[in-house]
Amino acid sequence: MPIVTQLADGREIRYYDDPGVPIDHGDLVDHRELPSMTPTSIRRFDRLLDEWVTIAGHRQSRTYLPPDDECPLCPSKQGRQSEIPARDYHVVVFENRFPSFTTTARVPSDGDGFFVTEPGLGRCEVVCFTSDHTAAFSSLPVTRVRTVIDAWIDRTLELSRLPYVEQVFCFENRGSEIGVTLSHPHGQIYGYPFVTPRTRRMLDSARAHHERTGRNLFADIVAAEVAAGTRIIAGNAHWVAFVPYAARWPLEVHLYPRRRVPDLPALNDAERDALAPIYLEVVRRMEHVYPDTMPYIAAWHQAPVRVGRELAYLHLELFSIRRAPGKLKFLAGSESAMGAFINDVLPEEAADMLRTVSIDPS
Repeated sequence: MPIVTQLADGREIRYYDDPGVPIDHGDLVDHRELPSMTPTSIRRFDRLLDEWVTIAGHRQSRTYLPPDDECPLCPSKQGRQSEIPARDYHVVVFENRFPSFTTTARVPSDGDGFFVTEPGLGRCEVVCFTSDHTAAFSSLPVTRVRTVIDAWIDRTLELSRLPYVEQVFCFENRGSEIGVTLSHPHGQIYGYPFVTPRTRRMLDSARAHHERTGRNLFADIVAAEVAAGTRIIAGNAHWVAFVPYAARWPLEVHLYPRRRVPDLPALNDAERDALAPIYLEVVRRMEHVYPDTMPYIAAWHQAPVRVGRELAYLHLELFSIRRAPGKLKFLAGSESAMGAFINDVLPEEAADMLRTVSIDPS
């Protein structure tokens, strides 16, 4: 169980320690004098696309590319208090000071025909993977990744109990090219007040497939990829990783458990243990394809809290905008305006590069 305390403005912070590894957290009291935060977040309904758009104007003032010695995610030290009061930590999860969704949203609901507004109720949390500012997720030991997995599971369970949360999303944005504003190794967890458009579309496809065949679409895709074999890049007894047949991104890998489960908490202990090393392997393979930095997004697709759970299939989608040394894939006219992706790299070629790259197995 994590150690749970509060920051100076009342936000919760949780410390998850690696099993059997003693650590001296030091003083966990936040001695800063922080102004009380009243984040404003609203969501407006786009009837053309049948989806919600969230507007969170207070995020304009969030911390942006601070120097390394002023990083808010490093442990606190004498003379400088950060967002994390401890002098050291393994994994920390805390409420975002500049959240996209907030538990205190009080904007009244308003609907007048085409213009529908709801409060941006939800929860946004930051997950720090290590106290080492210079590290990366790929440099973590397997034991630390296992602790991160435990944190994701714990937070998914707790956020799913909130009455206004409909979907829990664990993710990592890595690299300034992606738009990351804090270089410290970290990810985020969103508790959305709606089912996201991407998830709704996948579940609609899965529902139609089930009505037509009686089978699960995700499971059939995994079985087809395993049978084809040409895009498989890694696997173990409990997980399989492959470049999808219709990959949108130059380097894109989907990681599935071999047993269909709706979300991270549904994984058993053996599946959780087996996830840590293959997750690291996939990230390391991606980082070694090109000599440049590897900006990426790692996104966990979990079932919504209340709908579609019988159709969903937990999986990780990990992709990079790096398309060649010194070159990035930008979402320009076709992708941004029309939602029609054009990939510059044949998925089978990407799979071959990922499969044959030399990585440190440790």
